Amino acid sequence: MQSIKLPSKPPSSPNPILNLSFRIFFSAAALFAVVTMLLWAFVFTGHTDIDAQVLNPLYWHGHEMVYGYALAVVAGFLLTAVKTWTGVMMPHGYKLLGIFVCWLLARLSWLGFGVGITLIGDSISWLYIAAIFDVVFVASMAYVICRAVWQVKQYKQMGILAKLALLTFGNGLCYWGIINADMNTTKIGIYLGFYLIIGLVLTIGRRVVPFFIERGLSMSIGVETSEPVKLRNSKGQDIASLVFFFAFFISDVFYPNQYLLTVTALGVAVINIVRLIGWYHHGIWQKPLLWSLYIAFLGMCLSFLLYALQPWLGYPHSLAMHGLAIAGIGMMTVAMMTRVSLGHTGRSIHQPPKTVNLMYGLMVLVFVSRVLLPLVDMSHYLVWIMIAQGAWIACFVLFCISYLPMLARPRSDGLFG
Repeated sequence: MQSIKLPSKPPSSPNPILNLSFRIFFSAAALFAVVTMLLWAFVFTGHTDIDAQVLNPLYWHGHEMVYGYALAVVAGFLLTAVKTWTGVMMPHGYKLLGIFVCWLLARLSWLGFGVGITLIGDSISWLYIAAIFDVVFVASMAYVICRAVWQVKQYKQMGILAKLALLTFGNGLCYWGIINADMNTTKIGIYLGFYLIIGLVLTIGRRVVPFFIERGLSMSIGVETSEPVKLRNSKGQDIASLVFFFAFFISDVFYPNQYLLTVTALGVAVINIVRLIGWYHHGIWQKPLLWSLYIAFLGMCLSFLLYALQPWLGYPHSLAMHGLAIAGIGMMTVAMMTRVSLGHTGRSIHQPPKTVNLMYGLMVLVFVSRVLLPLVDMSHYLVWIMIAQGAWIACFVLFCISYLPMLARPRSDGLFG
């Protein structure tokens, strides 16, 4: 007699925000983006001190933007996407809370280090605490991803684990450099994490941007198309972009050579501009969730052009780097979070909150004020930076107002997720 397989108990959590990782990590990332930029504004204007003998304040800012904010968004995206890719349930409820608490305690430890709290001894003590929780956070994330991939034998997804391992290695270099007063090692660790995430954005963006544009326009009533929208992609472009980007990373971090930097950065820019031309459709301007992704990718291309021209025109290297960070991490993550949060909470992606246009506009203002305006008027550099900081904070405050309520409520269709 064949046994009857009873249905398993449906998943549940103590609060909807713990249903899936995108809910709690996107919420935390947005709140963290506000808090950490406010603190950075105080540091930048001299109202709060970070011991420069222990850590260059610029590296404190860079570390928490990469390994704090960006990695939280990566966790929210991956731990949600792997469920979709494999069909295996990802951590939810108290298990998810445990992973999140590790990220949170690491961030609080960096905050204690940054503002010089000495309740447990010298400020370096906070870094040991942060290092432990950062390692546990990434290790937990890697374990559940590996388990799901192994369970369904989707071994092609194992590349995700390699990227997480490299991010952990880069973060370890940061801790090692700070503890041993080796700023060069700290810098390498920050740039390794930064460029690794940019590489992820280029790779995922190559898949996600055209896919979202095709679906968004093909399903749109307001766009008149005689047939479904199909956008061009090329395997050759994928390989060329990867090769040029890897050579660019080596040149910018380990082997500073103005000719190599220009050639490689220009190569990345040109290849991805050609991609953008192939992805363009006039209908995207009717859909903020689409044009935001397109503009973010365009901002990355412009930033690589700035890298290519910087050795010859003499403006600060940080302008190109911040351009890539704002477009590739700031704008791209906001565009992704606003769309993913709608789709995975059962809401229509064709009816986003009215505030999204203002959010995306503010992020464009961040790029213009932090990157482009200093190119033409360096005499008001501090003013441009303060405007960019204010626009960044306003963007994420709007995200919190518009999206945190839906992230904390059950799905509108009653399903778990």
